[in-house]
Amino acid sequence: MEQGYLSFVLHAHLPHVRHPENEDVMEEEWLYEAITETYIPLINTFDNLIEDGIEFKLTLSLSPPLLAMLTDPLLQERYLNHLDELIELAEKEVERTSREAPEHHKMAKRYAYLFKEARYVFAEKYDRNLVSAFKKFQDQGYLEVITSSATHAFLPFFDLYPEAVKSQIDTGINEYYKHFDQKPPGFWLPECGYQPGHDEFLAQQDVRYFFTDSHGILHADTRPKYGVYAPIYTESGVAAFGRDMESSKQVWSANEGYPGDYDYREFYRDIGYDLDYDYIEPYIHASGERKDTGIKYHRITGEGDHKEPYNPEWAANKADMHAEDFIQNRVQQIDYLADKMDRKPIIISPYDAELYGHWWYEGVQWLDFVIRKVACDYDSITLTSPGDYLNEYKTNQVATPSYSSWGYKGYGEVWLQEDNDWIYRHLHWATEKMVEIANEYPHASGLKYEALNQLTRELLLAQSSDWPFIMKTGTMVEYAVRRVKTHLTRFKSLYHEIKDDDIDVHVLRKLQHYDNIFPEIDYRIYRSDNISSELRQELIQ
Repeated sequence: MEQGYLSFVLHAHLPHVRHPENEDVMEEEWLYEAITETYIPLINTFDNLIEDGIEFKLTLSLSPPLLAMLTDPLLQERYLNHLDELIELAEKEVERTSREAPEHHKMAKRYAYLFKEARYVFAEKYDRNLVSAFKKFQDQGYLEVITSSATHAFLPFFDLYPEAVKSQIDTGINEYYKHFDQKPPGFWLPECGYQPGHDEFLAQQDVRYFFTDSHGILHADTRPKYGVYAPIYTESGVAAFGRDMESSKQVWSANEGYPGDYDYREFYRDIGYDLDYDYIEPYIHASGERKDTGIKYHRITGEGDHKEPYNPEWAANKADMHAEDFIQNRVQQIDYLADKMDRKPIIISPYDAELYGHWWYEGVQWLDFVIRKVACDYDSITLTSPGDYLNEYKTNQVATPSYSSWGYKGYGEVWLQEDNDWIYRHLHWATEKMVEIANEYPHASGLKYEALNQLTRELLLAQSSDWPFIMKTGTMVEYAVRRVKTHLTRFKSLYHEIKDDDIDVHVLRKLQHYDNIFPEIDYRIYRSDNISSELRQELIQ
């Protein structure tokens, strides 16, 4: 008999990286890697589950920058070119390993097959538009697709400017509507960053729920009766679901969780670095800098530089074992909770989607095993979505979650510390100027209207939480710094041109071509009269 629910929430997000001025920007490959290693494997898994008659329900958050990139013709074309290079390299590897490295030959053939399959799925089966695949799964009832803010800004750090918070939320929802023909049932607050009062903006858009880390619920202003195993309603009527730490840690922790097992594929050994330079040169960066190709032949094995060859059968067996272990642990949680609650408990397990397949190569296979086992082997646990849970339990405790985030220490420190704190005085200046100029020109038209809209895009792109995150982690820092400075410089120049009524049409057209996200945006989303005086007072106290 069903006693409780498990709810997987996969948050798919990448920063908006699109460089029409340069065909060989390494950071664009973040998208290409995610498509090949995460999004297409997930789509194939969902298609196979449906074909096999397996019932399931998952929640997938697709951020607006990711939606924009997945549907961008330039990036779609470049992704196909990227795949063609991978296929060529993989076929060379099949030949090379047959002569020089027979222990890797089986994996070389597997990569050649997977890359060709990815090309078929992308170019032919879904006509270059993977968003349509996710919409199909939503329309069929297998996925509950939600979204996030416009450029994944860490919203609590813009709390002094309610216009900025509302603009991020409303723009994200508008982008979602464009692709899915409805408003999102739920919302992923970037980095699970919640500030009391922000749910009011979600309520205005008829969003039903959002997520916080566990301590956001546990430290609510009223003690939650069921902890994180049932949602609470905020005063605005939007439900807040809390992350279950136990199930999350079993998956995302490289040291304590499943992905660190020695039979799984080693992420950090790639032929882009291992093979002779002359051989690999055509497939690395045009500057000659080595890079990951996605072809990796070793398993984690253990600590140290020596790594044993990867064995996909061993890895699959381990993924099966770990799927069984994961479900058994959730069943134990539910068995314990069921007798103590007047409703079925729900275990919220949210993850970055890119963990599955990209960082943890076997992750999609593991997820497939979990879904099949829950559907076929267990009666006491069922997969569900937050929206379906709210449909079943319409009455819930009312409380206000605390300010919180996920990540290091849980209170936003990742996005505000000595490596990245310098950006906020500039972002806040630009935000103030955006509000000021939107109020000053309530009815702009023609060229000024276009320039004001581009001004809005530049500000939104500068506000992305990805840039301070990269600065904190120390990877691709130069790129992140350059992106913040570039968007703010463009903002400042455009702002003064608008104020001086001296807009450079040539420069404006170039910026519209470079930073083309949110083509339907209207700068008036930053007007102060969009915010009630009561809500403004509540937020800035």
